[in-house]
Amino acid sequence: MNRLPRVRMLASVRSAEEAVFALQAGADVIDAKEPSRGTLGSVSPETLREIVGSVAGRRPVSATVGDLPLQLDPLSQAVRRAADCGADLVKIGVFEQGLPLQPIFTLPSAVAGVRLVAVLFADRAPPLQLAAHLAQAGWHGVMLDTDRKNGGGLRDWTDESWLAAFVRQGRAAGLLVSLAGSLREEDIRPLAALGPDYLGFRGALCADAQRDACLDPARVRAIRAQLDRATS
Repeated sequence: MNRLPRVRMLASVRSAEEAVFALQAGADVIDAKEPSRGTLGSVSPETLREIVGSVAGRRPVSATVGDLPLQLDPLSQAVRRAADCGADLVKIGVFEQGLPLQPIFTLPSAVAGVRLVAVLFADRAPPLQLAAHLAQAGWHGVMLDTDRKNGGGLRDWTDESWLAAFVRQGRAAGLLVSLAGSLREEDIRPLAALGPDYLGFRGALCADAQRDACLDPARVRAIRAQLDRATS
């Protein structure tokens, strides 16, 4: 039997303590995010520095910049702040409909040296062809998430063929490809089968699957084990 490529695990954390929980339980990327501040709520610079310090280079750290519009100056400033705090990857939400090409093409050169990940939202009908534009502009990766966190998970908003096309086009463009969006345990095997680089989790790692609750190390280990089984 052919084994699937290993799909890595991104765990969203809101504090240095949670980062240590996630690290010890087997997360591959520690993602700094404050769920009480929106879909891609950012942690404070102080908290991000603490998270980076607690990880101490053992895993990559990603960070969000908040639910900001695609405007070059505020985005550039937010990206630089995150990078200066030690983030290895910086995630930016593409909330607008259509193709906002100007900031997409301009931002990577404005923050040269920072690895950018564009976050698209399945419940906002993003265009599949955006992956090629992102790669051409110098972006590092693309993530598909959900904007509305109380309206179901990623697989409730789109079908498997569309998700497969999203992963395929992102990989063909040379981008790091991640899938997230209120993922549950039952989502792991079918999504891992599509071959993304990462699956991202927050709510499933928390007590009672509540994304605003504290990370539960036992839940992180359970998701890690499920992900390993799905690709073994």
